[in-house]
Amino acid sequence: MKKLWQKLIKPSSKHSILALLLIGIGITLAGTFVVHKGFEVTSTLEFCTSCHTMEQNYEEYKETVHFKNASGVQAVCTDCHQPKDFPGKVFRKLEAAKDLYHHFITGKIDTPEKFEEHRLEMAQAVWARMSSQNSKTCKSCHSYDDMDHSKQSAKAAMEMKKAAAENMNCIECHKGIAHELPNMAGGFQKDFEALQTTATSQGASAEKLFSLGEKDLYAVADASSKAEGKLLPASEVTVLERKDDMVKVKIDGWLEKSGKGRVMTEYMGKRVFKATIRGDVKATEQIIEEQTDTATDIVWQHVSVEAWVTKADLIDNIQPIWNYAETMYASTCNACHAAPDPAHFTANGWISGLNAMSAYYRLSKTEERTLLKYLQNHGKDTGGAGHH
Repeated sequence: MKKLWQKLIKPSSKHSILALLLIGIGITLAGTFVVHKGFEVTSTLEFCTSCHTMEQNYEEYKETVHFKNASGVQAVCTDCHQPKDFPGKVFRKLEAAKDLYHHFITGKIDTPEKFEEHRLEMAQAVWARMSSQNSKTCKSCHSYDDMDHSKQSAKAAMEMKKAAAENMNCIECHKGIAHELPNMAGGFQKDFEALQTTATSQGASAEKLFSLGEKDLYAVADASSKAEGKLLPASEVTVLERKDDMVKVKIDGWLEKSGKGRVMTEYMGKRVFKATIRGDVKATEQIIEEQTDTATDIVWQHVSVEAWVTKADLIDNIQPIWNYAETMYASTCNACHAAPDPAHFTANGWISGLNAMSAYYRLSKTEERTLLKYLQNHGKDTGGAGHH
């Protein structure tokens, strides 16, 4: 202990404690200056856009209000991508090292074609980071408390008041504010391909199966014969028989008694469509029970039919389909605004709710029907009954 104390009070025989202290202060000040200057230089718009891989981002940014506006206040790259607090700033600089690695070593985005290929992946990484920070970079300039709602449009004021009440994450509604939105379909379309691969490996061997997409219904075990209806996406069937690449299935659902009896639904009184039936497939119809919907006084029949389908695109678990549809919902409806929770609308209400937004997304008819089925089965009056 004595020797340690001597070292502490007299660390060097050549230099006094004061001299060593001054040297330490000098090194600390020089280090602080270098770090500060380094942060200052690497936080400029010129530095951020000096790499050719950022040229496309820069051109998109120049077309936005963050680059040029009536007030003349410009938000540069680091205002959005780098937190203002020192720990957050240091962490972001360290995190950005991977960008240098991909720029100089892998060349991951060194051409416009590669950039577009990875745009969704990069955007999702930025959105996830902003979400984890509750959009604190956005809120360093945009404060809910300082907003004058009287100067906003009626629609904007209504949405911003709700957002302020929940301290909402800005990125939930403001994706694509400074850069072009990526092709949001890339992620969930890959998920669907993975589902198809899983279905192929399973070979429709389970007794309960669920359709990935629309499937033709046949009265005989021949896919070249006349189709007698359609099995719609995310619909459950029970296997009765197998023959080569065909599977005989039983489909049960509800039909309006007074109608033509061609559209089967998952639930009585709810337009959650399961299959369309006609001809010889409809001729196999067996009535299980009959009920009257007290809300509408419409009489419904619970029925089952038998039909043949090809064994392709049939999976033994509904949950992966719901996961795929949930990703689709997040990628399409959440791309522009915070989409409502599926339980926000009833099963029937989701038909008009999704239809109202159809002009703003690009989905195939099968994708749209799968998404609608997911929303309806997780709606206010279904809660995913029997499908969770």
